[in-house]
Amino acid sequence: MTSLFEQFVTLWVVIDPIGTVPVFIAVTAHMSARQRSVTALKAALVSAGILVFFLVFGQLLIDGLDIGLTAFQVAGGIILFLFALTMIFGEPKQDSDLKSAEGDSEPKSPAVFPLAIPSLASPGAMLAIVMLTDNSQYSIAEQGVTALVMLAVVACGYVMMRLADPIIRLIGESGAAIISRVMGMILASVAVKAVLEGILHIATTGQL
Repeated sequence: MTSLFEQFVTLWVVIDPIGTVPVFIAVTAHMSARQRSVTALKAALVSAGILVFFLVFGQLLIDGLDIGLTAFQVAGGIILFLFALTMIFGEPKQDSDLKSAEGDSEPKSPAVFPLAIPSLASPGAMLAIVMLTDNSQYSIAEQGVTALVMLAVVACGYVMMRLADPIIRLIGESGAAIISRVMGMILASVAVKAVLEGILHIATTGQL
């Protein structure tokens, strides 16, 4: 059985609670403290639910559809790149808020996208949880322990997002806008790297 420490480190890297904080700051800068709290909780619950789903049904789904890690990586990279573009070139928060107020629909919450997916429940996290709970290698009890480790890492992500609240108060909306653009550039770079690595893997091995 993979040691608890190795599982924790693996899941920490692929879920990346710390890396979610700048994204959280960027997409919730215009919200009130209560709205940020609700968004953080919802993002944590949704991501936990998605990862639990992959823990239980992921192996059947991936085997049935013959999906590999590379395909997940490329798809996740494309999604992340599209979101990065909205962070860099997106309309000002004030304008989007005004349009939401004038329209009939409610403002969209970023809890599901991009916080739950692909920040916390990333394609890498989905594949990692499937591999760490392989039915042919691990018992139900061992898979239950892995589930607890995964939930602990997601809980850390929730705590990290809640700690972003005083950061937002400190830097203000202008600082958050700057962070949004800078993080958009960084996320775009990470996304492009993920896609290129996936394409290179397919080109050299011929496998998805």
